[in-house]
Amino acid sequence: MGDDYPSLFRAFQALLMFSGTKSNLGSEQMSLVQLYIPTEVAHDTVAELGELGNVQFKDLNPTVNPFQRSFVGEIRRFEDMARRVRFFASQIEKETDVIPIRPLYDSAPLITVGPSAAHNIDELDVTLAEHETRLLQMNASYKLLSERTKELVEARHVLRETAGFFEKAETQQTDIRTSFDDSSAPLLQHDDRENQYSSTVQFDLEFVAGTIDRARIPTFERVLWRVLRGNLYMNHTDITEPFVDPETGSETRKNVFIIFAHGDALLAKIRKVAESMGATLYPIDANADKRSDSLREVTARLEDLQTILYNTKANRREELVTIGENLARWRDVVRKEKMIYEMMNLFNYDVRRKTLVAEGWCPTRDIAIIQVALGHATEESGTSVVPILHELRTNKKPPTFNRTNKFTEGFQAIMDSYGVATYQEVNPGLFAIITFPFLFAVMFGDIGHGLIIFFAAVYMIMNERKWAKGGLGEIMSLFFFGRYIILLMGLFSVYTGLMYNDIFSKSLHIWHSGWDFPESNGTLHGVSNGHVYPFGLDPGWHGADNALVFTNSYKMKMAIILGVIHMTFALCLQLPNHIKFKRPLDIYANFIPQMIFLQSIFGYLVVCIIYKWTIDWTKVTTEPPSLLNMLIAMFLSPGSVDSESQFYPGQGFVQVVLLLLAMVCVPWMLCMKPYFSGRRCRRFRAKGMWGLIMTVLATVPMRCWKSKKKDGDTDKSCQEQHDFGEVVIHQIIHTIEFCLGCISHTASYLRLWALSLAHAQLSEVLWSMTMEGVLGMEGIFGMIVITFTTVMWFSMTVAILCLMEGLSAFLHALRLHWVEANSKHYEGAGYAFTPLSFAKVDVNE
Repeated sequence: MGDDYPSLFRAFQALLMFSGTKSNLGSEQMSLVQLYIPTEVAHDTVAELGELGNVQFKDLNPTVNPFQRSFVGEIRRFEDMARRVRFFASQIEKETDVIPIRPLYDSAPLITVGPSAAHNIDELDVTLAEHETRLLQMNASYKLLSERTKELVEARHVLRETAGFFEKAETQQTDIRTSFDDSSAPLLQHDDRENQYSSTVQFDLEFVAGTIDRARIPTFERVLWRVLRGNLYMNHTDITEPFVDPETGSETRKNVFIIFAHGDALLAKIRKVAESMGATLYPIDANADKRSDSLREVTARLEDLQTILYNTKANRREELVTIGENLARWRDVVRKEKMIYEMMNLFNYDVRRKTLVAEGWCPTRDIAIIQVALGHATEESGTSVVPILHELRTNKKPPTFNRTNKFTEGFQAIMDSYGVATYQEVNPGLFAIITFPFLFAVMFGDIGHGLIIFFAAVYMIMNERKWAKGGLGEIMSLFFFGRYIILLMGLFSVYTGLMYNDIFSKSLHIWHSGWDFPESNGTLHGVSNGHVYPFGLDPGWHGADNALVFTNSYKMKMAIILGVIHMTFALCLQLPNHIKFKRPLDIYANFIPQMIFLQSIFGYLVVCIIYKWTIDWTKVTTEPPSLLNMLIAMFLSPGSVDSESQFYPGQGFVQVVLLLLAMVCVPWMLCMKPYFSGRRCRRFRAKGMWGLIMTVLATVPMRCWKSKKKDGDTDKSCQEQHDFGEVVIHQIIHTIEFCLGCISHTASYLRLWALSLAHAQLSEVLWSMTMEGVLGMEGIFGMIVITFTTVMWFSMTVAILCLMEGLSAFLHALRLHWVEANSKHYEGAGYAFTPLSFAKVDVNE
């Protein structure tokens, strides 16, 4: 594979590259550079740097209104082009039949640099405008034709339903309520008058016919009944097929209605009520021959309109297919061009307005690559004027940049979510590559479950070329981004599963067990046979009555040991930070007393746990002491140790010494730093320098604060003034937080034991409730039951134990790194390096 797609065996190389430099555990060394770019090559230079993606430009016009900058016209032009591209994309998405969009990697590139760049951009602008005009015309025509088609369809339904009603009236004589004007006049003509006509029935009543939304029919009937006081006859039927809005795609169900009434006043009221409720009225003749002619005419016009509508839709689809062929590259070009001119708006013109001046941060070791890119941009533009780059000396605070690749970016993202590291502070993301999956595996340890997530990660890695090109959805994108984290979590889970000797709640008999169970009546008691199981937990403990007691004690003590080691390591990361930032006082006032305090209490507890494990208590006359009671008695009754619970000779003296060391460390942390800070202030004051310092600090901080608010830059000469009282308060808070945190954080690592126990017990319960009851079944029915149960067991294992339990263990491992470890050393007061990069911006924006 190429460099862009590292294989698994290149993981070690990725680890070596992750720290940024060969000898530095912190972020990349950054340089502030200044560029003098001739205006004729400015566009191509910024485009080349955007492809390179390692320069973060500064805004040199902070006081200039965005609408008054030099390249506002170009930005507005590309915003209009971007609007057209978004319009095309929305039209393609609304199509019911999928229209293929040619991916960017399969599209011919559009040249936007060099002498022909301006001409190509103008052609693109004209092309987008032409496509937009044609598409808008087609949309308007399609909408108008759809509305006319809808009206004709409704008219056809009204004609058909009214014809059916009149045909029904011919065969059935219905008593209709008489009007209030003439109570003796029937609503229908007498039979002798009806016989005057050959094929129709004539009415004295006039009628109103039309269509209305089906959901409004009940309301429509009640309103008409109350308004007309019952002087009407209404009939309505459903239209089976729905009406689809061509713009929104929403469906509407309608009914055909016909209302008979007597008198113009009542008919006028009916029309007003119908129109107010969104009904559409159609003029229908009472004569059957005229209705038949109207129906034939409507049907003929509807067929013509449907033919025209089909052709319009086909032409519109052809237009969208043509757009889909080029949409990805249009969107990419417009996005890049807009970014280029937004960056150029950050630059300054020189006095003659022939050269643009730019400033920005870049990694120091990439300066040579940037200079090569500047020369390449000059060649592409066809000119001989080369941009000039030189490095500036500054005391401003650079951004933090940790160089990553696909293997390490997930771990770095975890640390950056907690806070961006201070510039060149020790980067904990480097060590999280090992500690994060290991702590996860301690809680998740199972060989089978570890192999499931391991092979899931391997599958994602093997298909990363294909998956990186297509949309995976929000959830799958998160899993794909962390595929290398999942890979290591699965690998470490297999390791801890071997340590626990646990595979799907069962044990492995790889070597000879150290326990024999001789046959006896009743309970079997394990007898040591002299063998020692070489790796992991002895399988003889599996199924024993006291297995839970043993594993509980083992995992609880292991959690304490791992927690203290992890906190000690995190505390040790203070030392390179203090050395790097030249803070020797913090080494003596913070690091050393904190290390002594932690080790004198919890380091001592870890040593006692390991020492207790080394003793064969079957050969000792005394009972094994409780380490928890020992630690409590160490504080409540220092120096006095009961002979029956004595752990080792001289225990009382050792505990008194350790307790005194811990007690001394508290005032040490409280007083040392404020004392030396106050002493240094008095020394400055005695030399007559205090007035000068206060004068400088009174004028500088406001300007420095504005600069920091603007782009995160600070000056060493602009450091915040620390009053002696503030130093004291800060040190008191820091001391209390550390002392209490040592206790609470050590207890917090017990989650390693709790989640490991819960995971093992849940796996055992799932096995006993599914597979254990069906494994002995025989015959065809037994095979069917076993197959079904196996599928159900595996599905629940993946869904519950791998996904749900895995996410739970992931979150707890995240908390142990963010709170318990990072709080010991991590400042996180930096700001991220955000260079101009075309590769890191979402194409769909």
